[in-house]
Amino acid sequence: MHRHTSHFLLVITAVFMLFGCTDTPEVSNTPAQPQPIEKPAQPTVVSRIAFGSCNKHDLPQPLWQPIISSKPDLWIWLGDIIYGDTSDMKVMQRKYQAEKANPGYQALLKTTPVIGTWDDHDYGKNNAGKEYKKKAESQQELLDFLDEPADSERRQQAGVYTAYTYGTVGKQVKVILLDTRYHRDTPGKNSDILGEQQWNWLEKELKNSQAQINLIVSSIQVLPEEHKNEKWENFPKSRQRLFDLIAETKSPGVIFISGDRHFAEISKMKTGSIPYPLYEITSSGLTHSWEKLEKEPNKYRQGQFFKYLHFGLMEIDWNSKPVLLKLQIRDENNQVKLEQKVNLSELSFTSKK
Repeated sequence: MHRHTSHFLLVITAVFMLFGCTDTPEVSNTPAQPQPIEKPAQPTVVSRIAFGSCNKHDLPQPLWQPIISSKPDLWIWLGDIIYGDTSDMKVMQRKYQAEKANPGYQALLKTTPVIGTWDDHDYGKNNAGKEYKKKAESQQELLDFLDEPADSERRQQAGVYTAYTYGTVGKQVKVILLDTRYHRDTPGKNSDILGEQQWNWLEKELKNSQAQINLIVSSIQVLPEEHKNEKWENFPKSRQRLFDLIAETKSPGVIFISGDRHFAEISKMKTGSIPYPLYEITSSGLTHSWEKLEKEPNKYRQGQFFKYLHFGLMEIDWNSKPVLLKLQIRDENNQVKLEQKVNLSELSFTSKK
């Protein structure tokens, strides 16, 4: 190479080294902070409650528009809001931020109050219980995502359980969100799933409830017994204690809502201690589902299961006599795929303590 040419190239190289990279923006893996959204007003009467679970922040999320189109008064996260699966709270936070910034979810936040609980993946570890070492830190990340106030009791207690009452006298719905992770033992016939503090709280919530409908939200299924995955039947003593508590408090209108399973179904079960049938609607599959599922035992199932993307919806016709409930599973096109109609008058005790 000619000496002058070599000198010229060295000069050019030096210039690029000094200045060439200064205009290149730094690449960050942290998603942009979602803009604050003014929360919608709390509904005076709740007649449409939407819910769902099993949601991966980095997969397409086609259900937000049909959910919004169904005009719910309330949205309930049933767990697995994200798939955190980590002990690194920075990773957890980034995933929550990415979910919160999703345009579809942002649109829901503008129109609909949102509440929720967690399951294992947003708790931090698959199938984890009280042994998970980062549970206190993870609790704050979930509550940040849900915009829980800084002075909320929910931030001070051990676990994310809480309850809300909506509506006016005679048209009230109580939503009880359980925490099936924070205090959960290893599964076994004498193992506990809620912890004594949460049991005491649940008893008070049921005793003091004046609501006509008491929705108990559990991230995992309560009624089904036969499958081999996570369920209350893996904690039979706790499951019976739950049924006994409903009976002892003579709580009317109890309906269970659950997620976790990556498909949808509606279950109905009679117990000896409760004079009315217990219903459970399971909705699990906002971004992914168990499409290869062919058979799944559940002697309490009403009709078929639904194995594609979906969300759940509960419609309450307060003007009907008797009050009519519709438990529905809806698909990406907002079409009803499963439905169970229930007269609220059927879900009652003869007297209330």
